[in-house]
Amino acid sequence: MTAMNANPHFLFLTTSTREPGALGNTEWLAQQAAATLPAGTPQTWHHLSRLQLPMFVDQRHTSGQYAAPSGDMKTLLDATLAATDIVFVAPVYWYSIPAPLKIYLDHWSAWLRVPGLPFKEEMAQKTLRLITTSGDRAKAQPMMDSIRLCAEFMAMNYGGELWGKGGPPGAVQADSAAVAQAATFFRA
Repeated sequence: MTAMNANPHFLFLTTSTREPGALGNTEWLAQQAAATLPAGTPQTWHHLSRLQLPMFVDQRHTSGQYAAPSGDMKTLLDATLAATDIVFVAPVYWYSIPAPLKIYLDHWSAWLRVPGLPFKEEMAQKTLRLITTSGDRAKAQPMMDSIRLCAEFMAMNYGGELWGKGGPPGAVQADSAAVAQAATFFRA
């Protein structure tokens, strides 16, 4: 639970590009962790690959500002602002984050520049966490560092990462250390 807010609301952003209906190792591990939240804790889950996420157009050095988002980007902005705790559910893809998460994060640059939107101030009141799986923790470290640096840039509390040994479907279920950490991940 976040120390910043007595009424937590968790936003889980699932970023895998698996086909709909296929439960990956990372999402399974996230579900195990989410099941340990106190009963009644609000949870919002969004699968980024199922949303219409336009590519980010960098206008920082031209117009310098952005219009308020619309469509699925507005849905994500609203969910982001409503949450006290944001959890990236992101398997390691090519030693980095999946493309849908990168697009979402790129849009943070726009949201920082929407007139009248105190995005950075709002984000500083939140906790950011990462749940991930890969075949080798050392090879996941660059991605974990990237997410931690994003939290630092936004002055967010970084709640750490939950890593599990992934690979073929169901592999993480045999990672007893990850399953045990999932049971206490949100209490840290």
